[in-house]
Amino acid sequence: MFKKILIANRGEIACRVIKTAQKLGIATVAVYSDADREALHVKMADKAVHIGPSPSNQSYIVIGKILDAVKQSGADAVHPGYGFLSENSNFAEALKAAGVAFIGPPPVAIEAMGDKITSKKIAAAAGVSTVPGHMGLIEDADEAVKIATQIGYPVMIKASAGGGGKGMRIAWNDVEAREGFQSSKNEAKSSFGDDRIFIEKFVTQPRHIEIQVLGDQHGNLLYLGERECSIQRRNQKVIEEAPSPFLDAATRRAMGEQAVALARAVGYFSAGTVEFIVDAQKQFYFLEMNTRLQVEHPVTELITGIDLVEEMIRVSAGEPLRLKQDDVKLNGWAIESRLYAEDPYRNFLPSIGRLTRYRPPVEGRRDDGTVVRIDTGVFEGGEISMYYDPMIAKLCTWAPERQTAIDAMGKALDDFEVEGIGHNLPFLSAVMDHSRFRDGRLTTAFIKEEYPDGFSGVVPTESDARVLAAVAAFVEIRRQWRDVQISGAMDNHRRQIETTWVVTLAEFALPIITVQQASAMLVDFSDGPALRVTSNWAPGSHHARFLVDGASIGVKTATSGTGHRLRWRGMDVLAHVRSRRAAELARLMLRKLPPDTSKMLLCPMPGVITAIAVGEGDAVEAGQILATVEAMKMENVLRAERKATVKRVVATAGMNMAVDELIMEFE
Repeated sequence: MFKKILIANRGEIACRVIKTAQKLGIATVAVYSDADREALHVKMADKAVHIGPSPSNQSYIVIGKILDAVKQSGADAVHPGYGFLSENSNFAEALKAAGVAFIGPPPVAIEAMGDKITSKKIAAAAGVSTVPGHMGLIEDADEAVKIATQIGYPVMIKASAGGGGKGMRIAWNDVEAREGFQSSKNEAKSSFGDDRIFIEKFVTQPRHIEIQVLGDQHGNLLYLGERECSIQRRNQKVIEEAPSPFLDAATRRAMGEQAVALARAVGYFSAGTVEFIVDAQKQFYFLEMNTRLQVEHPVTELITGIDLVEEMIRVSAGEPLRLKQDDVKLNGWAIESRLYAEDPYRNFLPSIGRLTRYRPPVEGRRDDGTVVRIDTGVFEGGEISMYYDPMIAKLCTWAPERQTAIDAMGKALDDFEVEGIGHNLPFLSAVMDHSRFRDGRLTTAFIKEEYPDGFSGVVPTESDARVLAAVAAFVEIRRQWRDVQISGAMDNHRRQIETTWVVTLAEFALPIITVQQASAMLVDFSDGPALRVTSNWAPGSHHARFLVDGASIGVKTATSGTGHRLRWRGMDVLAHVRSRRAAELARLMLRKLPPDTSKMLLCPMPGVITAIAVGEGDAVEAGQILATVEAMKMENVLRAERKATVKRVVATAGMNMAVDELIMEFE
């Protein structure tokens, strides 16, 4: 067994690998860039080596710097995690030449499967069902349009060396094919140093289902069931689960056997994933093989009880697999939600900044038999950088059956506290309560179809509003009791607290009467049943669990002006608890209108301006490209919303921009 492993990665996956290495008694070495000097993986490892500036192309993906760190640390093995150099055959070969073990598959398999064009040819030869497409390299946008027309729209434009949704575009016409080709090339070159592009048919109403495979260096190969990864935005996964609610046993077995056949065809060992597109008739087509550990591997671990990182280490050390195919049993159901540093209210654009509050729910088995798992690479007070992927944690839940696992995830999301950055927790919560998700009616177009105008939060129903009104009343009266106790201690005089109120939130105005009981508060609605509320909430609390008529809910609370900001299950409301007279006066107050920005192009996310496409005085048409901004390995093209004339251009290429900073102004 190895004595010291260097993890050639960062963030939550580096922390994840360190945990298993520590369990096995193996020393660990972290590598870090300037931006990650105080990162969690650096603190967790036994030793840490600095490898360069913040941009990944000057640090994490520079093979020479990783090799220097290996030599300096004396590591005898390297785990690449995912992304960066994890699927770089040159890196694996360089380690082999240096006499250092690569904890992953053989270089020949990485090279064969890492090239999406070659991999499809090998898959077809191995009897694996493949998607129709053009497997040759494409030189320019004109050729891309010609090929797309021949295949038939819609098509998927993809980076040959791609992964994680980078360098990938869907085109429905010639214009989108032309623009998508160039954007895919740019992202591919930036993310992988390889701008080769290919095109294949885009399967409509598809599910993204993948098979986990595992093999050793002695010819043993098996599959560990499937993962459903259909909830995606920008072709990158957001929510995964295992098993899939769609597959039957026969389809699962057929997909698993084809995945193993492909792995055997390239002499594969270690952990790997064969991804398929599955249509509504359960016809499946090979998409690609990821020759590495997947982001979503925890859900497989939860339903199989197999530590995939441990198996990768043992296989790399030459050990045979400790189980056969018949030993693999799928137990229960697991859900994974990816917590991203991105703002769902701004079309999921990246967000950066300091985590002023970061309190994940407690890991482990709950009294109800469910399990909560957190894979994270950040901590409260840490910085979310613009240089890397926006994912900061993975929240997983397990239960004996799917609906219970979903309910457990909803509760865990309610208890997850994140402040200081934009994040997608409200969206994740909304999906857990969405009827289509709960029914398992999924496709990769789920987000686009269910939120066509973007995510704007969950609107409270009348029932939700009453629950939140009861919580707001409880919080307000607890706060007033605290004020009374302070004033009473100072002047021996205690004022009386009102019992009749009007709670306003969202579009609701709810008259209530509150009755303080021994250990609870009764909130009596004038036009409906009363709700009994108990909680350990105290002034200054950011989160608490409230028992409302016997139902336990986790609500995030904050004071906002004269009201209370309440967040629960994707809802984000400002609740005011006022006396009847104050509520009457509040209705007369004028609402402050937001400033008019209709003649401005504002930066939608923190990032670097990579191109300005127009100049002052230029006339632009609706849909015309104005500028391009890049952050967290994502390129975002900004277009004109309508016909206009450019009055002035403030930004220049290479400039770092903050959210809502002015790029240009129109007449």
